[in-house]
Amino acid sequence: MAGPWTWGSRLPSSVRTAHPGPADTRTARIPVAVHAPDPISREGALSQLRRHPEIDLREEDGSGPGTVALLIDDVLDEAALTRLRRVVRSEGARAVLVVGALREAELLDVIECGVGAIVWRREATAHRMVQAVRAAARGDGDLPADLLGRLISQVGTLARGTAGRAGVPSSGLTAREVDVLRLVAEGLDTGEIASKLSYSERTVKNVIHGLTTRLHLRNRAHAVAHALREGYL
Repeated sequence: MAGPWTWGSRLPSSVRTAHPGPADTRTARIPVAVHAPDPISREGALSQLRRHPEIDLREEDGSGPGTVALLIDDVLDEAALTRLRRVVRSEGARAVLVVGALREAELLDVIECGVGAIVWRREATAHRMVQAVRAAARGDGDLPADLLGRLISQVGTLARGTAGRAGVPSSGLTAREVDVLRLVAEGLDTGEIASKLSYSERTVKNVIHGLTTRLHLRNRAHAVAHALREGYL
């Protein structure tokens, strides 16, 4: 099976000292709160994540700004979607969704809710979950390849359905924003995008921050989905 397609998933290699001090450990750790529908699923995820020293596990009620909420469900029913919206919109956490299946109608709901990282339950190894947590903590996206294809197909259908209709607002993306988002969609990280476009990394970050703020988008994944829907990509 091919590996998952990711938005900005490639990470620069880190240099570890032989004896890192306490400050190094604190800086590297990512606070993660695991939400699951049953104790067995939650403990299974916790036992896998405990093996990774960069993960700082929190209680379920510990989600908040700066925290990555890892939500586990077999299907995205109304209760799961409500929980997802609460931790992202009300509590301000970044979210990773580990799910058994997603219907077409649920896919854009999840992306527009602010979830940029999704892992299939059948692929939820410790490595795969940590990869998604890292991406979410950076504000990047991380989607399975088959889910990306469904997303592109769905937003393409929506874009064709709204083309030429009066009253449909334009996203108003600039040429520079489109160039950056196209490279985000191809899986490049901030440094690689800067190199490709001959920008500084700060400029790339400012472009992404500017468009997500202006258009009220939640993260890079949401920005790419928006650009796809509007026909820019």
